[in-house]
Amino acid sequence: MDSSSILGSLAFFLFVAGVITYSVILYNGLVRLRNENDRAWANIDVLLKQRHDEIPNLVETVRGYMQHEQQTLLAVTQARAASMSASSVGQKAVADLEVASALRGLFAVAENYPQLKANENFLKLQNRITELEERIADRREFFNDDIATYNTRIGQIPDVFIASFMSLKPREMFKVSDEDRRQVEVKFQGQGAVGA
Repeated sequence: MDSSSILGSLAFFLFVAGVITYSVILYNGLVRLRNENDRAWANIDVLLKQRHDEIPNLVETVRGYMQHEQQTLLAVTQARAASMSASSVGQKAVADLEVASALRGLFAVAENYPQLKANENFLKLQNRITELEERIADRREFFNDDIATYNTRIGQIPDVFIASFMSLKPREMFKVSDEDRRQVEVKFQGQGAVGA
């Protein structure tokens, strides 16, 4: 065997080893991104669950004060039920907006009830839910950043070939349509009723 064939074989072996190593690096990077997406979604889901758990306490606390606002309480309860039954990211995003809107409506109506606003349990629950809303918004931003990176990577060459081999598909961001972003109208009933 002459030296040129040995060099050719060595070059071919190094090329194949390089391609395999690079493919493994791409594969591992895509697995890491997929797992980061799942972790980011799990973080949002935990916060959504915590908010769901606080809503019955809030409704029970305000029920006695807001006897003329049963429609507002019903809206919060129905939004919570819809959110809990949502399964996809898109459905949860829409349900999240409905819950947030219903809670904003409830807190706006509560402004008409000074005794309720002075209730320590109500204030604690309001602060807790507001804190959860802020944390959900922060986590949603992280989740969407992770999804954008993932979707970009699986569409770029050479990652697209490894993504195809792994059967990776683009993932849905946690967002809502323009129609779903519209402001919910809050109507006060009973004493001092005003349309918002």
